[in-house]
Amino acid sequence: MAAPPSGKVVYEQEGVCIHSSCGKNDDQDNLISGVLRVIEKENEVIVDWRPLDDTLDTSNILCAGKDSSSVVEWTPAPKEKLARGADRPNSYEAEWDMVTTVSFKKKPHSNGDATAHANGESKWSFLFSLADLKSIKQNKEGLGWSYLVFCLKDDVKLPALHFHHGDSKLLIKCLENHVVLSESPQDKRILLVNSQNKSLSQSFENLLDEPSYGLLQKWKKDPYTVTMGRFSKVTNYIFDSFRLSDPSTQRRPPSEMADFLNDAIPGLKINQQEEPGFEVITRIDLGKQPEVSRREPVSTEEWAKNMDSEGRILNVDYIKQSIFKGGLCHTLRKEAWKFLLGYFPWNSTKEERANLQKRKTDEYFRMKLQWKSVSEEQEKRNSRLRDYRSLIEKDVNRTDRTNKFYEGEDNPGLILLHDILMTYCMYDFDLGYVQGMSDLLSPVLYVMENEVDAFWCFVSYMDQMHQNFEEQMQGMKTQLIQLSTLLRLLDSGFCSYLESQDSGYLYFCFRWLLIRFKREFSFQDILRLWEVMWTELPCQNFHLLLCCAILESEKQQIMDKHYGFNEILKHINELSMKIDVEYILCKAEAISMQMMNCKELPQAVSEILGIESSSVTPDSDTGEDESATVLSCPTSLYQSISTPVTAANGTRESTQQMSETQTLTPA
Repeated sequence: MAAPPSGKVVYEQEGVCIHSSCGKNDDQDNLISGVLRVIEKENEVIVDWRPLDDTLDTSNILCAGKDSSSVVEWTPAPKEKLARGADRPNSYEAEWDMVTTVSFKKKPHSNGDATAHANGESKWSFLFSLADLKSIKQNKEGLGWSYLVFCLKDDVKLPALHFHHGDSKLLIKCLENHVVLSESPQDKRILLVNSQNKSLSQSFENLLDEPSYGLLQKWKKDPYTVTMGRFSKVTNYIFDSFRLSDPSTQRRPPSEMADFLNDAIPGLKINQQEEPGFEVITRIDLGKQPEVSRREPVSTEEWAKNMDSEGRILNVDYIKQSIFKGGLCHTLRKEAWKFLLGYFPWNSTKEERANLQKRKTDEYFRMKLQWKSVSEEQEKRNSRLRDYRSLIEKDVNRTDRTNKFYEGEDNPGLILLHDILMTYCMYDFDLGYVQGMSDLLSPVLYVMENEVDAFWCFVSYMDQMHQNFEEQMQGMKTQLIQLSTLLRLLDSGFCSYLESQDSGYLYFCFRWLLIRFKREFSFQDILRLWEVMWTELPCQNFHLLLCCAILESEKQQIMDKHYGFNEILKHINELSMKIDVEYILCKAEAISMQMMNCKELPQAVSEILGIESSSVTPDSDTGEDESATVLSCPTSLYQSISTPVTAANGTRESTQQMSETQTLTPA
């Protein structure tokens, strides 16, 4: 018998038979006994049935591929393709364009088998992904042994499976761990596999291009893969799983919803106001958001004039504030990013940096040699390294391929991207490679144009982002909780509206946080956004305020048009590549100033933003209550910078410039 697909077998039952009619003149069916298995693979669950004596020829297996019109088209699959599933398009989102891999075979036997298989008897073998399962028909109770008929999408029915040894209840119970089954209103024998309603799927033509099956289970195992493709699908499936087919009658209370989502991300608790042990943030008047403007990017001349003769930065605070307010001109990024990311110490001399690069170059190539020198035989015995390499090769081939630095075949940029990620696996083998990391490396390599420098800058960036990619997702849990806290302070009414639409958990922000908005802004805008965030100004967790700024900008449309759960998901996902980076930076900074000036800032918010509370006694000399909050990082310099600026509305403003001495002289 041919080996079943690789993966974890979670259900196995022998004595599951197909009753195959041998011919018109036969009075009874021919029993073909086989083994039924349910197999968990990396990103899907497979149901596989094979005859006990099947000598499977994979070249004859037929694979069903679903085209754009959802009509099943049968095409032969070569052996080498079958092992890895149907080929997928080489595109940026290829992994999420699910290719149906239903396999079904009716294999005629040769003349040599005629005596053993009279009248042209054939053997049967099939497997399918739960992604393709539409319904399951059961037998009537009390009528002999149990049987099941699987009906796939597009009404493809597979042969009935008869359970001669035991019944089918264990199989149904196993499948319910991966999909939601509900009785059909028309026929209680039919179990329907829950999925999104058809009209919604059609309206989300590009957003929801992956079939809804066991997606919660899939996300629990690999949230990064699901997130990078279409995270909203996860949220959609979570709620569909609760609501089944009738949201009006099966809506669950927030407490039950919280328990369910906590199963999806263990340890995640978001304040629902009634949750004990959490600080309830009541309405606090933050005052009006101040007007905020931005300056021109820091130029190479400005950078050079702020260095001494040995190459030390004269005024680190001033440089950081200038970058925060305006970013960097592109020619300066290659040098300045090394400081911002921590590869170069801010107080180092030019000579010290040159020596550091020499040491780091040696260290890098020693690590690169480790994986380069692994033979094929060695790699066969190292499954983790094989898995890392496979995932890296797949991701590299679709990362920023429209960017000239990475476009085309045999592009040297792609080779460097691959080699740096493989070397990072040697640097941090415990973490290795997780999907999404190529998104973080791509802009860094693009700017550095140097393998070694890009690697060490990436290492520094990953030090900041490490918790996002750890198996326990502690970084993501913390950030979602913190974002909920900040948004509730900023606009409790909007938070209440989101909660009323089952969107208070802000899961649609998951991708924003996971890879720092990489897929929400254009490539050039991401360079600007990241360098501003790397200054760590004006407070801790400024990226959370960027999330707040985006959500607040969309609040009016969401509430005025009474968007429900699905509409909110669709709207937020469609913001990708449509957000004005300068406007959002201005708005996020204005929000930070609002909160810093608040005299009654909740302790939880102060801790998130790294703001230390300080107060003046009421009987001070001024006679005024000067209770306020102050930042733990300096802010005075950027407030005094006065250069050509971009206002929050995107218009250019002309202000009086400081003298060259004022602009460049350290404080």
